[in-house]
Amino acid sequence: MRRPLFVVALAVGMIVAWSVGRVQGQGQGQKAEGKVVFASAAKADFKPGNPGVAMAAIWGDATMGAHATWTKFDPGYDAGMHTHTNDVWIVVVKGAYLYKDEGGEKRVGVGDFIRVPGGHKHWSGGDKKEGAVFYEESSGKFDFIPAK
Repeated sequence: MRRPLFVVALAVGMIVAWSVGRVQGQGQGQKAEGKVVFASAAKADFKPGNPGVAMAAIWGDATMGAHATWTKFDPGYDAGMHTHTNDVWIVVVKGAYLYKDEGGEKRVGVGDFIRVPGGHKHWSGGDKKEGAVFYEESSGKFDFIPAK
């Protein structure tokens, strides 16, 4: 009798923790809180970042916490091996996001989704001809930690 009750309590606790984290993440830096957010990659105001990368904020602030951006990789961009502290969710809208880790290589094309867990060592880059434009979202601030 105790085991089923423990499993239910654990499941409820995980759902509550996820819900609280998601709600807190959505509220950070989001001026349009509670409102519909529409963003067009074609009309985005991209700002240069690291060489070969440009980003346009959709909501939140990538330097402060939870956020979403349009991100653009120049053709042939090579980020090298690195990690991020927080999970990153990506959906490609133009070109291809190239990804490698110990499990192999992936070409993330238009309409494809990839989730990179925080702390996971990987390589990323842009297609040699088209580069990549993708929607990127994270529950925490964006960082780039070169792998050792």
